[in-house]
Amino acid sequence: MIPLRRALFLLRQKAFTPQSLLGFSLVVFLLFVIGCTARPIYPLPSQDDHRIRQPLQTFRPYNIAHRGANGVIPEETRPAYLKAIEDGADFIETDILSSKDGVLICFHDVTLDDTTDIAKYKKFENRKRTYEVEGVNRTGFFTVDFTIEELKSLRVNQRYSFRDKQYNGKFGIITFEEFISIALDADRVVGIYPEIKNPVFINQHVKWPNGKRFEDIFVKTLQKYGYKGSYLSKYWLKQPVFIQSFAPTSLVYISNQTDLPKVFLIDDVTVSTQDTNQSYWEITSDKYLNYIKNYVVGIGPWKDTIVPVAKNYLEEPSDLVARAHAHNLQVHPYTYRNENQFLHFNFSQDPYKEYDYWINKIGVDGLFTDFTGSLHNFQEWTSSDTKTESNILHKIALLVSPYNN
Repeated sequence: MIPLRRALFLLRQKAFTPQSLLGFSLVVFLLFVIGCTARPIYPLPSQDDHRIRQPLQTFRPYNIAHRGANGVIPEETRPAYLKAIEDGADFIETDILSSKDGVLICFHDVTLDDTTDIAKYKKFENRKRTYEVEGVNRTGFFTVDFTIEELKSLRVNQRYSFRDKQYNGKFGIITFEEFISIALDADRVVGIYPEIKNPVFINQHVKWPNGKRFEDIFVKTLQKYGYKGSYLSKYWLKQPVFIQSFAPTSLVYISNQTDLPKVFLIDDVTVSTQDTNQSYWEITSDKYLNYIKNYVVGIGPWKDTIVPVAKNYLEEPSDLVARAHAHNLQVHPYTYRNENQFLHFNFSQDPYKEYDYWINKIGVDGLFTDFTGSLHNFQEWTSSDTKTESNILHKIALLVSPYNN
């Protein structure tokens, strides 16, 4: 078959033979068919230094890499996020806390004990403290008692004992700005999904100049890197982001500073909101959803509150997804994990069955997963769009085969 560039050259030189003219006509026709029926074809990074990056997909539920590909690599580290992007994540998710000197970092727990090697440093032995966090006294080494330089000296470990530990102690804590750079440096458009983590606690223990709050610094950092625009606006599609938090007052507060889309996270039915002390039942009522929709584009509930579980079996689904959709709110549940410890018996130890249930029966709009590759594979294998493209490519191969030498 005649390559397109060669065909254009021959056209300019008027050097077609009957056979080459037939081949060129077929190329033009097939390109027209592909352009009408498939997603755009983008140049490979190595072939175009001025390429337009492949855009974010918006035709199926979002694949949200929960703390990166943390099912494989220790959470919230640079390699975990790079792996998630490689595996097909639409968004990379992170938790934002602060160091003692006010630098925003990517770290889930307010204490360093469970996922770093802090215990091996004798010089930090006297840093252990007891603070009240969300109404409960907790003892440990808190991020707010360490400078960014000290935090950078630590190494991150895998959270779960049953996961691969070969990367323990190899990667460090990254800053919010470093996290943003990972997404912006990707070869395609990759969204970010940062959480304003424990804002009540952070504002109590870290002080910024001029009376600024944790939330102010958070938004300022996003704006510094050009994040702006409402959901699906041209600015948002260029640099997609969802801002998430369990604290509704933080989401309301920053709504005066940015129109970036926000997601209200919802904990277990037994847990009240950390800032307003509202019950699960209150914040999932129609009255509250009607209120919060003025500030957020979606909710992020723990999945077992959407579909209750008894003795590790799913019970009848609640109407939360339907009611949220009725209020024009997206639903992004958390967290989907491949291991048997997290899979309910209904799914026969098969994570693909779980994805199928939540996407095709419950109808969620995004999924937080520890295993980005698994969700990506499931969506690719079951996407009608992918099937259509595969059929087209197969037909093209049959059509052009007589012209291949």
